[in-house]
Amino acid sequence: MIEFRWADEQYQRLPDLADELVRLGVKVIVANAPAAFAAKNATTKIPIIFNAGFDPVKAGLVASLNNPGGNVTGVTMLGPQLGPKRLELMHSLKPEATQFAFLLNPTGSNGPTQLEDVVGAAQGLGLKLRTLKAANDPDLDQALAECAAMNVGGLIIAGDAYYNTRSQRLAELALKNGVAAIYQYREFVSSGGLLSYGTSLTDGFRLVGNYAARVLKGEKPAALPVQQSTKVELFINLKTAKTLGVTLPLSLLGRADEVIE
Repeated sequence: MIEFRWADEQYQRLPDLADELVRLGVKVIVANAPAAFAAKNATTKIPIIFNAGFDPVKAGLVASLNNPGGNVTGVTMLGPQLGPKRLELMHSLKPEATQFAFLLNPTGSNGPTQLEDVVGAAQGLGLKLRTLKAANDPDLDQALAECAAMNVGGLIIAGDAYYNTRSQRLAELALKNGVAAIYQYREFVSSGGLLSYGTSLTDGFRLVGNYAARVLKGEKPAALPVQQSTKVELFINLKTAKTLGVTLPLSLLGRADEVIE
C-alpha cells in the first residue's frame, strides 16, 4: 500500500503531513523537496528517500554524498545548476543582445546561489544581467511586464519549487508580454514557453523509486550514496518561436529532445 499526502502548495502543512505518516508507521517515506526537511524533522528511524534540485549536504539533509549517514538518502537533479547553460542557449538565439533578465524567488532557498552562477556566466559572455524577483502570482504579473519593458534579449527563470507549480502561468505571461523565456521543465514549453533545459524528471524519480525498493528489501539509507540524475533534456516550442519572431538555429533544433509545433 502507498499512502499519498499532498500539501497543495501550502508548505506550512508539510510538518503535520509528515507527522501523520510517522504515526501510520510507514516503512519508507519518499519526499520531494522541500517535503524532505519536514520528513527528516519528523523521524530519525523511518528511512527517507528524497528528490532534490539542490546540494543536500549544504542544505543539511545528509552528512555527505558518499556516506549520507542517518536515515536519509536520495537523488539530486541538475535543475538549478544549469542556469548558466540556459543563459548560453538564450544568447545563441539572440547573439546581438547585450543584456538578459533573470527571474528568481526571493523566498526560495537556492535563488541567491543560482543568481551568482548566472551572473558569472553573463560576465564571461560580456553580457549585462537584469534581476527580477517574484514570490507570488501578483509579483509574477509585474515581473513579466517589467521584463517586457526592459528590452532584454530574453529571460532566464530560476529553478524553484513555487515556479514549478506555476509553469503554465509563467509560460502564458511570457507569451502575453512577448518575452522569450527559458525554464527547466517540459511543462513550461508545452504551456507556451519558448525553451526548457533541465534534468529529466522521469529519470530522477525512477532512481528515487529504485532506492525506495532497495530500502524496502532491507538495505539501510546510510549505506546508499546520494545519486545524481544526469540525463538532461531540451524542449522547444516552435509555434512560440514564430509568434515571438525568434529564429531557431538548425543546430539547436537538432539537439532538441522534442520540438512542439
